[in-house]
Amino acid sequence: MINEELILTALGTVEEPDLKRDLVSLGMIRNIQIGVGQVRFTVVLTTPACPLKELIRHRCEAAVKQYAGADVEVIVDLTADVTTARAGNAPLLPGVKNIIAIASGKGGVGKSTVTANLAVALHRSGAKVGLIDADIYGPSIPTMFDAEGMQPLVTQRDGKNFIVPIRQYGIKMLSIGFLAPGDNAVVWRGPMASSALRQFITDTEWGDLDYLLIDLPPGTSDIHLTLVQTVPVTGAVIVTTPQKVALADARRGMAMFRQPQINVPILGIVENMAYFTPAELPGHKYYIFGQGGGQELARQYDVPLLGQIPLVQGIREAGDFGKPAVMSDDLTAQAFKDLAQVLAQHVSIRNAAGNKTKVVEMKA
Repeated sequence: MINEELILTALGTVEEPDLKRDLVSLGMIRNIQIGVGQVRFTVVLTTPACPLKELIRHRCEAAVKQYAGADVEVIVDLTADVTTARAGNAPLLPGVKNIIAIASGKGGVGKSTVTANLAVALHRSGAKVGLIDADIYGPSIPTMFDAEGMQPLVTQRDGKNFIVPIRQYGIKMLSIGFLAPGDNAVVWRGPMASSALRQFITDTEWGDLDYLLIDLPPGTSDIHLTLVQTVPVTGAVIVTTPQKVALADARRGMAMFRQPQINVPILGIVENMAYFTPAELPGHKYYIFGQGGGQELARQYDVPLLGQIPLVQGIREAGDFGKPAVMSDDLTAQAFKDLAQVLAQHVSIRNAAGNKTKVVEMKA
């Protein structure tokens, strides 16, 4: 006799590969329906970008057939509810589940390119995504999203004005580049730049988001401290290139987030420009900037290497044309899709650890 109890017993033997607990105890099984010779149920994943979704589906099918009979038709519906480690009463950005800082030790490593493509890849997986261009002095997100010249609207709520983010390719985004003419230099002291970032966070109508990516300026500055002292950051991603100079600066960026008074988790490292692949020789790799630097850095600091992005002309062209490379259909796009899946995976693992995100409180 097939009943709900039998199905739950079967699915209780299926382990979530990352969280190392069974799907039933994690509350991931919903809406069990039993018909003649058929069982249907929903598995609620921790992110729509889960790279192991098909593995979970196959394991569920096998477990049910083992308990209910090999002839039973098993239909597994997959959906997702992105997890969060935020406290329920957080006053700022209450609808944002995960705030992810994208940082680099030095400029020129492709941090904004990685951020833009991550945002689009996460959105295309089914997530709600926002992006703040916190590089006040060198905003590039408007160009990368073909949004130059756009200006955000303003709405009123409870008598207060709020900025409405620009929406492009499904991403909600805000940048100083939308508020200042593109040919004007932003000549501000640190406190003014920090104030602008704070306004992007506190005075903007972000709504409900699964992931809010923060494209930070290079180095370690007031902007970084303002971010971690204003909102609870889920974790940081460090972007580097393989050569020694970039790796040395990346170490400094990681050291900042790991300072005891800051203590923001490092979600992982992205090695950009990892190798050069000519368009006419897609199977060839030339390690122009060195080989294995990101891997070695990840090993030294015991953090994941989230992905290696090749140096190809198409990525540069896509950024210049305002259409992130992940929107194409080639090996480069797949590299960013894989990166987004692995990042979402590690965000879920971090959230399952039970450590709540919190605003950093630093004494003067």
